[in-house]
Parts: sequence; C-alpha cells; structure tokens
Amino acid sequence: MPLLPVASAQDVPDTEQEQLTLVVDDGGLSLQQLGPKAPGPVRCEFALGAARHRRLYGGGRGQDIAKATGLGRSGFCPKLLDLTAGLGRDGFILASLGAQVTMIERNPIIYALLADGLSRAADKAEEDPPLAEILRRINTVCQDSVDYLETLTDQQYPDVIYLDPMFAPREKSSKVKKEMQIFHQLVGLDDIGELMPAALGKARYRVVVKRPVHAPVLNGCEPGYSLKGKSTRFDIYPLQKLP
Repeated sequence: MPLLPVASAQDVPDTEQEQLTLVVDDGGLSLQQLGPKAPGPVRCEFALGAARHRRLYGGGRGQDIAKATGLGRSGFCPKLLDLTAGLGRDGFILASLGAQVTMIERNPIIYALLADGLSRAADKAEEDPPLAEILRRINTVCQDSVDYLETLTDQQYPDVIYLDPMFAPREKSSKVKKEMQIFHQLVGLDDIGELMPAALGKARYRVVVKRPVHAPVLNGCEPGYSLKGKSTRFDIYPLQKLP
C-alpha cells in the first residue's frame, strides 16, 4: 500500500500540509487525511455504490439538476461544460442523462482521483453497456477553468455551463463532509470573481449554478429563476431560449 505525500493549498501552513496522503491499494487511488481523528479515505467511484444506485433509480430527467441544465426537455442533449468537476459526481449524472460532458478540474491531485475513478469504471463497463455509453460522453481536462474558457473559439462554446463552486463552510467543521474538509485544505476556494463572468460570456444557452438552498446568489448576480430542493438550489442564468 504505497503512501505518497501530498502538498496542500498554497496558503495552508506547513504543519497541515503533511496531513494529506495519496494511497494506492486494490480499491484504486484515494486521498487520506492523517491523524487520530481523521475521516476515512476519499476516492472517486462511478460504477458501484451511490453512483450506480442514482444512475438506475435517481429519477432520470425528472431530477432538478436535469431540469436546470435543460435535460428535462424532450430530446435535448446539450454539450455541457462542468467547470468545477471535483470528483465528477454531478458531471457523471448529467452524462448518464444524455449530456456530452467535459469536466474541468484545476487541482492535479483531485484530477488524479477523478481519472482513476473513470478508469476503474471503464474496466467494469465491459460487462455494463449502458455504463460504457455514459463514459463515452465524458471528457476530462486538468486546467484552470478561466484559462480553459479563454481557449475556446465561437464554434466550441458549450450549450450549458455548470458551476458548483467551493466556499468556506458555514457549519462547524465536524458537520462538514469529509470530502469538503480535505478539498478546502488541498485546493482552497474558487475564484468566483473571474469564473462567473467568464462562464456567462461563453455559454450558448445558459449557466447553471448549484448552491446550498439558503446561500446568497453567486457573485451578487441574480439568476433568471431557481429550482429549490430541500438542501440544494439550482440558479439558472438564461442567455437564449433552449432549442
């Protein structure tokens, strides 16, 4: 079980930088926080567990995330750009519903977890044709999202841009998911001041922002409308009518 030390975000003190380790074992690649009270490992999984259950029984195009991104419309399968991919959970859901998804992740460690999860899913897809079809609709890029957007030509603009930015948690640290504890330490916060206007300038039809249900709007920019669930809200910024 090889252990690989991981450097943390630039502003994290040296004493905390030593607390994160990459672990390679039979289950694939995972990120582990060290210490007596550290949470369990964080890994990316698409073929099994919660991802498989949601793919099969999650509500299909009736889900709010599908309606927000336009997938709730009959026959519409957008080219979608997920600018804050993380472990790819939302991007995978959107691909499973028919979208062509490009996931952008700026942090090379998190990107490695994402790539490992997709690679292990591809191994299992040989016996799962629907999973194989989903994976063919997914592309990944390890790059800063604003820099990536700047490379796009008019012909390459996505139909929909999806954002799930990371903010400092309001809850006490003990209540925050282990992934968020580790991601805040490793990555830091997203630079929404640049990301939001860049996204609005590149999407063809809309930008969709995922937020906690009671959180303020992103970057002070009021959406055209919102879809609210029990804990999550999708803010929709329409740019033109969907086809």
